[in-house]
Amino acid sequence: MFGKLPKRKGSEIDDAVLTITQKEAAKIEWPLRRKWARGYFFVSAAMLSVLFGRVVYMEIFQGGKYADIATRNSIRQIPQPAPRGIIYDRFGKSLVDNVPSVGAAIVPVDMPANPDARARLRDAVISVLHVDPETIDAILTLGKADRLQPVLLKEKITQEEMISFLSRQKDFSGVSLFKSAYRNYSDSVIFSHLLGYDGKITESELASGTDYLPTDMIGKQGIEKSYESVLRGTRGYDRVEVDALGRPQRVLGSVAAIPGGDLFLSIDADLQKKAYDSLLAMLDSKGLSRGAVVALDPRDGSVLALVSVPGFDNNLFSEGISTDAYRSLLNDGSKPLFNRAIAGTYAPGSTFKPVMAAAALSEGVIDEHTQIESKGSISVGNFTFGDWRVNGFTDVRRAIAVSSDVYFYTVGGGYGGIAGLGVRRMKDYASRFGYGIATGIDLPGEADGLLADPEWKKKTMGEPWYIGDDYHTAIGQGFTAATPLQILNSVAAIANGGTLYVPHVVSQARGVDGKTVANPSQVIRNGFVSPDILRVVREGMRQTVTDGTAQSLKTLPLPVAGKTGTAQFGTGNKTDGWFVSFAPYDDPKIAIIVLVEAQEGNEDYNTVPVAKDIYDWYFRERLGSGTDAIK
Repeated sequence: MFGKLPKRKGSEIDDAVLTITQKEAAKIEWPLRRKWARGYFFVSAAMLSVLFGRVVYMEIFQGGKYADIATRNSIRQIPQPAPRGIIYDRFGKSLVDNVPSVGAAIVPVDMPANPDARARLRDAVISVLHVDPETIDAILTLGKADRLQPVLLKEKITQEEMISFLSRQKDFSGVSLFKSAYRNYSDSVIFSHLLGYDGKITESELASGTDYLPTDMIGKQGIEKSYESVLRGTRGYDRVEVDALGRPQRVLGSVAAIPGGDLFLSIDADLQKKAYDSLLAMLDSKGLSRGAVVALDPRDGSVLALVSVPGFDNNLFSEGISTDAYRSLLNDGSKPLFNRAIAGTYAPGSTFKPVMAAAALSEGVIDEHTQIESKGSISVGNFTFGDWRVNGFTDVRRAIAVSSDVYFYTVGGGYGGIAGLGVRRMKDYASRFGYGIATGIDLPGEADGLLADPEWKKKTMGEPWYIGDDYHTAIGQGFTAATPLQILNSVAAIANGGTLYVPHVVSQARGVDGKTVANPSQVIRNGFVSPDILRVVREGMRQTVTDGTAQSLKTLPLPVAGKTGTAQFGTGNKTDGWFVSFAPYDDPKIAIIVLVEAQEGNEDYNTVPVAKDIYDWYFRERLGSGTDAIK
């Protein structure tokens, strides 16, 4: 009817479309039943909604978390430890330096999961880096999850180990090298107890510290520990891109580490060496092995030397001490790791008598002219309390000089018509001079010592306090215990006229900006004993050198005052020998104490030659050289 339809550009209308019936057209539009199609539509829409919701949740609410994980898998911050501050003596001589080195660390999340691969990693770490099997085994048990913080494998890698590591790097999944430094201590044995050392941070230290990493080194003993916050500095880091095995590919940026602050000590390094050499020479000549020397300035409490023998090589710790070497130090019967100068507690013996003299004069038990006869002993009931010799009639000055036990038995516990101080007043005055409590020196591990009383004895021993306990206390024996530093500090207060200072070894700190912060002297107490009474005590201590138990010091070019002492311990004939002193007598600038442990009998004179040798050097090299370091 219409004839042939016109063509459209590029196509023609199919005749079949024009000739199909309505029923056939319906089949083309709905190949499935309507209800099934609608069901399919709703299910699909629901699934798409769930997927869309999940995408929204992960993108919006969890996007930061997963982005961070992705970034951490490709970009890491490799920490760079800060150089620790340098420690100098009072004249600017460095006592420790930082030596650049390379360390090895492992990131647990990068360790292989495959058991065989882990075994190969373990073998490589042990054979190439020479890490203890216990160390790597402990790390391998950490697991991978959320352990992006590096764990220290070894502080100091040798050049040979580094070359082997780089040639076999595919065997070290998760292991990387980092720039580090270790401490090198000059004259390490001589300064070991004073400086201490730094070492690998432990799990407990990591948990209690702030802003530390498992790869960090931390001060363990001595100044390194007590001034950790000053010395440690602030770490830097390199921001690097890593591959799937955690191996660095390229550095994206760096933040430089800020070095720790420097410390300037009150310590005279040459005096420290002289004290160590003099003590060690005497100990060796007598077949002994343990002792201590401390020197301080009585004018402000600054410590000039602090020696404990035997010492130890603190470089062993800073470089990573082996298990065998550490066990050897622990098992050494002379306890080289023990700082006798501040942590050892001993009966002070006759070095306690100047304090008792000050107490008796202050309380009016005696005056400076009171004479007491020593016939070699006194008897109370069935008990005899002996003197070390017959000293005859002595006043308080001569009693100090010749160390008369009978004189101090009498003023302490009472005898022959003289009512003694008694334990309460003896304890009171001893505590005023610093006994029974730590001095507060800026070093860790100081002991308190002990001042006993009836309550302490009853509680500790279940026994009452006897008159004999008063007598023993008065001569520095019995239950009384003190550190060498406590005894020296009490005598320094006598020397300076009655001021008890907090001893200190650090005089100032210097920051990276070059500014210094002083560590001022601190006074514990002053004015607790009359200056006139302390003058009498000093005169007695001077007579110790001119006419008493330390006359060998009379030949020194400057006058010295002091007090010898011995204290028996145990059941044998072993004693600890003491000599505490100050000089020059009329203008004290230095006070020194010498302790010799476990000598035979009453050989307190072992300590006097050591002090004489130290004074002789000090007078020539310091007080006689015109140096302006000590004024």
